[in-house]
Amino acid sequence: MKIAIDGPAGAGKSTVAKAVAQKLNLNYLDTGAMYRAAAYAMLKRGIEPSDRTAVLSALPSLSMEIVYDAGSQKVIADGEDVTPFIRTARISKGASDIAVIPEVRLKLVDLQRNAAQHYDIVMDGRDIGTYVLPDADIKFFITASPRERARRRFLELKETVPEADIDEIERDIIARDKTDSTREFAPLRQAEDAILVDTTDMNREQVIDFVSGLIAEKKRR
Repeated sequence: MKIAIDGPAGAGKSTVAKAVAQKLNLNYLDTGAMYRAAAYAMLKRGIEPSDRTAVLSALPSLSMEIVYDAGSQKVIADGEDVTPFIRTARISKGASDIAVIPEVRLKLVDLQRNAAQHYDIVMDGRDIGTYVLPDADIKFFITASPRERARRRFLELKETVPEADIDEIERDIIARDKTDSTREFAPLRQAEDAILVDTTDMNREQVIDFVSGLIAEKKRR
């Protein structure tokens, strides 16, 4: 079974996707971990992820595989389980740099589709239902107002970043929405057959129950 969950930054789609996958005993595919793994593999080869020419030269020989061990995702890059090494700040920056290279995105999309052929999977992002898995069994577009998304992010940050400003966070979210929805390659948009879930006035548990309920109903048919 293939479940696609899309939505703008800060809408909580990853949180929902992980919780729904766990609740329904499905696999959650962390697409971001794949870009982190690609960056890690390039750095290990001595290539800066921002060096497009060098990355494109090395890309054909980069091998990557997604496997699941007791429901936990592992990313195997160049034959190595890199899962424990890809959550550093250096890799975060590398992942951002490498993700803007279209050829990298195309390669990883192929791998994401391949994983969806072999596992019951929940995948979230900005173009899953429209581009990565257009044939998904059920699609959701999870969103909330920019102000509500900013409020949630502010609550996450206020303990560790006392100077966090909710108005600035909201401006950043609106700018990110514009960038994501106007990019040339696979822009953020709601698939025509996706179920819109506006979470502005919903809490986390309500969203998870709503989404998992619809998926369970689909599975029973």
